[in-house]
Amino acid sequence: MAVQSIKLLAKYFIPASKDMPERRYDLDWLRILVFGLLIFYHIGMLYVENWGFHFKSAYQSQTLENFMLIIEPWRMASLWIISGIAIRFILVKVSLIRYAFVRSLRLLLPLLFGVLVIVPPQLYVEMTTSSALDLSYWQFYLALFTDNSALFEKYQAGIWPHLDVNHLWYLRSLWQYSLALIILLPLLNSSYVTTASDWLFKQHISVMVLVLSLPIIFIQLNWPLETSRYPLGFTFLIYGYLIGWHASFWQQLKVNIKALCLTFIMSLILFITFYNTVWLSMDDSTPAWLITVGMIIYSFVRVLGVLMVLALAYKYLNKKSSLLGYFNDAVYPFYIVHQTIIIVLAYNLAPLSLGPVIEPISVIVLTILLCFICFEVIRRVDILKPLFGVKIKKDYSNSLRKIGYALGSLLIIPIGLEVMI
Repeated sequence: MAVQSIKLLAKYFIPASKDMPERRYDLDWLRILVFGLLIFYHIGMLYVENWGFHFKSAYQSQTLENFMLIIEPWRMASLWIISGIAIRFILVKVSLIRYAFVRSLRLLLPLLFGVLVIVPPQLYVEMTTSSALDLSYWQFYLALFTDNSALFEKYQAGIWPHLDVNHLWYLRSLWQYSLALIILLPLLNSSYVTTASDWLFKQHISVMVLVLSLPIIFIQLNWPLETSRYPLGFTFLIYGYLIGWHASFWQQLKVNIKALCLTFIMSLILFITFYNTVWLSMDDSTPAWLITVGMIIYSFVRVLGVLMVLALAYKYLNKKSSLLGYFNDAVYPFYIVHQTIIIVLAYNLAPLSLGPVIEPISVIVLTILLCFICFEVIRRVDILKPLFGVKIKKDYSNSLRKIGYALGSLLIIPIGLEVMI
């Protein structure tokens, strides 16, 4: 009886493994490329005129915003969909308890280390340039861990006083969504949702785009822009879980790749036109219906962009390579350190007045170089690997592994409780 009950529960909490491929190299490559784009996107944030950032270069351009808008709608959405697909792969192979435990260690340890060590230089640069902070970095860093309300009067927001996640919000949200998904598994694995997904993925591509866009449009119209990334991220993660390795979905992308690219380009042109003609000059007199139309176009660009890059990757990147393992391990270290490197570099290069060409080129080259150097150190020091989300491959004894798991579990409890909600 107990065995039957366990099997019945497993039916609802473990996704079906039918037709599951051993590996999807295209998704690995796409994840690497999108995280790579993130580095260039954050470098671009130094130079765009109308978008806030922790530090801004003296050489700013409004034209650059139009180029960044090409990737802005779909870059994070792509990562969330890939994350959802990855979770489906994981849940077929491991128990829910192991999934939750390992997921927590791999995401919360880097988040804790990032908040305490990697992110503070960003706040130091921001406060030095905007508040005339007159402290050395080490004086500032020690002050972070005191109740210095006067010094940090305008910088109280965060998971702890003065300490926030900054660009590492993806790790925090991914952990939250990974656990929240467990609660939804009986629904997501139910015959009702499976039947609905099967039906949708067999429809014409236009129907699929419309249905996937409706929740995105609803969120875009009802959430403030500064917080909409959270429900959007969770929605795309669920999309990824439902998509998984569904043959009909991937066949639809393969057959309609040209239509997706063309429709995305046309929608993107409409969105960039809206941004330049309406959004930048928006005030109280701007008609509400016009803003609504712009947000609807924006939502379609998100969905079309994600489907387009998934289709392109599926067609051209589903290839094994000896470099894949290296860059897969490099993703989290690059992601964790890149923004701090960018901001510290730009801050120190600013007094040199290098000009609008030499300065950004210098930031790009030095950022990539320093990210590689950091990763080369991390991959050679096992004690650093868990702090940057890299798996330890050396075969240590069971006792040492247990000590490591116990220590890691103790370390993540405070930040886990803090970001639980």
